Order: sequence, then C-alpha cells, then structure tokens
Amino acid sequence: MNSIVFQNVKKQRGDFVLDIPHLEIKKGYITGFVGENGAGKTTTIKLILGMLHPDSGSITIDGKDIKSYGAEIKKHIGYVGDPTGYPEESKLKNIKKMYAPFYETWDEALFEHYMKRFKLKLEQKYGELSTGQKKQFALIMALSHRPLLIILDEPTSGLDPVVRQDILDVLMEHMQDENISVFYSTHITSDLERAGDYLVYIKDGQIKMNQPLEELLSTYCIVSAPKKLFTEDIKKELLGYKISAFNAEGLVESRDLAEELFGREAQYHTPSIEDIMIFLADRREA
Repeated sequence: MNSIVFQNVKKQRGDFVLDIPHLEIKKGYITGFVGENGAGKTTTIKLILGMLHPDSGSITIDGKDIKSYGAEIKKHIGYVGDPTGYPEESKLKNIKKMYAPFYETWDEALFEHYMKRFKLKLEQKYGELSTGQKKQFALIMALSHRPLLIILDEPTSGLDPVVRQDILDVLMEHMQDENISVFYSTHITSDLERAGDYLVYIKDGQIKMNQPLEELLSTYCIVSAPKKLFTEDIKKELLGYKISAFNAEGLVESRDLAEELFGREAQYHTPSIEDIMIFLADRREA
C-alpha cells in the first residue's frame, strides 16, 4: 500500500518546472528524499502539504486526493522543518496549548513522555532553546498527535551527531508501534543510511531514482580504473563518472556489469548514498 502517490504532476515556478509522471511512496517506511539545491525538493514537499497546488495532475495521501480532502488530510500529517513558525517568546506549555486543540488525536501522555525523553521543560521559552532543542520540540509536536504521515525537511541540519542520533532513535522507536510513513528530505545522507528504507532522488525537477535503500547500496558499484579504460562506449554504460589526468571512477548499476566492462584491471567499491548522488549529479572530466 502507498502513503503518497503523484500522478502526472506538473508545477511551474518561474523558469523551474517540476515534472513527476508517477511517484509512489510506500506506507509504513522511511523514504529518504535527496537531490541538489534547486532540484525540486521544497516544491515537492509544499505540494504534499497543500502549500502549493499542482498546475496539472493529482496527489493522493492514503488514497485521498489532497484537492478534495486537504483539510482532513492535514490533520494526519506531522511536519518538522525550518523555520517551525513557533513564537520565540512563548513558553513551550503555551505553544502546546495553542496547537493541541486542532488535533482530535492529540495524545497528552505521549507528549509528556517525549518531553521527559528530551529533558525539555514546559516553562522554557521557545526562543531560549538551543537549535537542537528546537528541533527536538518540533519533533515532539509532530509525533504527539499520532500522524499517519510525517514529513521531515532537513530536521537534523546543523545539529551535532549526538542530537541527530537521538532524534533518529526516537523516530524509529515511534514507528515500531505506529502504522506511519516518513518522507525525509535531508542533505545528511549518513542519517538515511542508518534509518532509511527507500531512496528517492530528484534532479532538475524530475525523479531519477526510487528504490529500496538496501537494494541500492548492495547492487550499485563504484569502479576505479586507469583513464584509458574509460572509452566512449564504456562511458555510455555508466550512470556517472569522474575522469582526472590519469585515473577515473564511475558508477555502475551492478557489480556484475562493472566486472564485465572493466575486468581485472579495475578496483570495485560499494558506494554510499553520497557517492551515488555525486556521480548522478553530472559527468565530469578534468
């Protein structure tokens, strides 16, 4: 079953065009959403949240079209982004008091549990929190009304590794008990390698990849070899490559294909998500 489905969606903003003929986000999993700045990540998220409307096509969440059921759908979405929009001078207890009544599914016990987990106090003012504490509080607010879909837009950007890991731990623990889906946009690809299930890669407004993360990392291969082996015919078989004065590296869809192309004269490595993004971004020769 799918949590989010894009069907023939187009959205133009100035010279930029988002064009997604079809995209499925699986229900009950964490889907990482990656791409370069300006690739279309923010536009895509705003379409899901109903902050923008597509010029054509449809978007459904849990089978309901956001045009027809937008208000109802938003009640079941938890969002963590930057900025959060919370008033700097307000105490955390007053922010909670302001937002909780909008959600019929608000769980006060769960809110208190996460406040204790992150060692936050109701009497603290939002503006006095550290950057990490602000993100922690935003996550608490997002989880406490038990949403069916959680959208995370750079939730761990600028945070130290300990805080980042704590946020990921809470998110994964929460998902064990809930039938929820997470759509996770981030530049910190190592976080996705720890917590992600699927990876969606967007470039120039188009979805270039949507695959299970485990499958992606286990099948794709980086090949390092002398420059002379990177002939024009072989380059056509590569997803991306980098060529320097004497050596070259390329991204290949599978280890088997890489060995077939390059044989014993090359070295083969398992890529990270960051490696895959770099090679897919462009083809470079120096």
